Amino acid sequence: MNRYLYFTVFIAGMTALAAEFGASRLLQTTYGSSNLVWAGIIGLIMVYFAAGYGLGGRWADRSPHPATLFKILAWGAFTLGVVPFISRPVLRAAASAFDILDMGVLLGSFTSTLVLFSIPVTLLAMTSPFAVRLLISDPARAGAVSGKVSAISTSGSVLGAFLPTLVLFSLVGTTYTFLIFSGVLFVVALVGLGLSSGWRKALPYLWMPVVVALAVFFLDGRIKSTPGQVYETESAYNYIEVLESGGSMLLRLNEGQGVHSEYNPDRLFYGGPWEEFLVGPMFNNQFSLAQVKRIAIVGLAAGTTARQATAVYGDVAIDGFEIDPVIVDVGRKYFDMNMPNLNVVIGDGRWGLEHSPYTYDLIVVDAYRPPYIPPHLTTQEFFEICANHLSENGVLAINIGRAPNDRRLINDLAATIHTSLPSVYVMDIPNTFNSVLYATRQPTQAENLRSNLLELLVRENSPALLLTAAQVALEHLQPQPSGGEIYTDDRSPIEWVTNSLVLNFILGGGVENLQ
Repeated sequence: MNRYLYFTVFIAGMTALAAEFGASRLLQTTYGSSNLVWAGIIGLIMVYFAAGYGLGGRWADRSPHPATLFKILAWGAFTLGVVPFISRPVLRAAASAFDILDMGVLLGSFTSTLVLFSIPVTLLAMTSPFAVRLLISDPARAGAVSGKVSAISTSGSVLGAFLPTLVLFSLVGTTYTFLIFSGVLFVVALVGLGLSSGWRKALPYLWMPVVVALAVFFLDGRIKSTPGQVYETESAYNYIEVLESGGSMLLRLNEGQGVHSEYNPDRLFYGGPWEEFLVGPMFNNQFSLAQVKRIAIVGLAAGTTARQATAVYGDVAIDGFEIDPVIVDVGRKYFDMNMPNLNVVIGDGRWGLEHSPYTYDLIVVDAYRPPYIPPHLTTQEFFEICANHLSENGVLAINIGRAPNDRRLINDLAATIHTSLPSVYVMDIPNTFNSVLYATRQPTQAENLRSNLLELLVRENSPALLLTAAQVALEHLQPQPSGGEIYTDDRSPIEWVTNSLVLNFILGGGVENLQ
């Protein structure tokens, strides 16, 4: 029995950490993966662990029998298995509330969903102190037994961290990942009950997997039920949703705040950041379409910018860097991302750009993971990489978030970029909380945009999309950013600044003003 107890400790440790990552994945579909969300998840899960350790030790002293432990684990397996089904209607309500920024519903659903994890995680955490109590027969070996239990539990936790995140989430999805770990734990508990107290006492617990199986077959298996949903899936990085609205395909990720790509076969201008990136080269003196021969896009998504760039600049070579291969597949299937001049590079955009053998006339950075830009794409070192990969007249264009009266993030990134590139400009995308920041390889003037636009207007066959985008950029060009903190790889407070920006906006009544 001792060997089986050690094995049980390993499985419980694996399942406990898998439950923590499963909680983050479950909530990611509605709330995203910001550090505020992670802090809430980790904080409460640690509270449940602490409660489990304390309760497990006391329970073990009162009933130091293996059968008691395995009954606890059977209930832990069952409650873990039903979590995704019980939480689903709550999270769907939260997803609808997120679309209208109903903060009361959002906070309530977030808390209630995490509370659902209190029972299974607390029960799982009881395993280690309970096992220590059962395994110690000689007080002189208490330290060795306790250390061995901790080591085995931690080893299981390592597997529980890697197996779901690297394999199961993308292979079978979040719900079935819960069911796999729940099922494994239940089998271990059932066998333990059979070995410790006889199979007749173990068989009554078989109702638990029957209930979970009924939930699988009879409940709606969709993660979200957003109106217009065409497709949804999960990858190793994201919850991915494709919606159809007004004849357009929209790509939404995770909590769905922001459209990452749009496709309409009948039009190219969408009023987003994508077409505004293409205006960047027009800040150069004496701009011509022929100057743009190669483009890099960090954060390709489903290819909206690449498709628009092809329409404006012709069949120029485009290197699109995208870390999530599933998004690329979705782009090809639903967003017609099949341009022959597009070279898709799967991997981290910074690494891919740094190791690219090419220089570019336009580098686009659009790698938002709302509400954050990845920190390593905001630093002096990254923008130096961009500068080194720009052609003589190359331009960098980056999508940045802001609040109506808070431009700290824009000022910070402008100051950071200005250490590598001489001229920086900002335009606010109308009816959004986004701005596009342009930075040129050569010293330039904002007046160049106006003069180049006037030149294009009198030419025949100038791309209509570029003319419209340039007019929008010119109308919404902002004063030169001032001040700002320089971000480095050693210190990039992007998350701190973004959290402050969001919280100040909410506390200042910004949400109510939107509704």
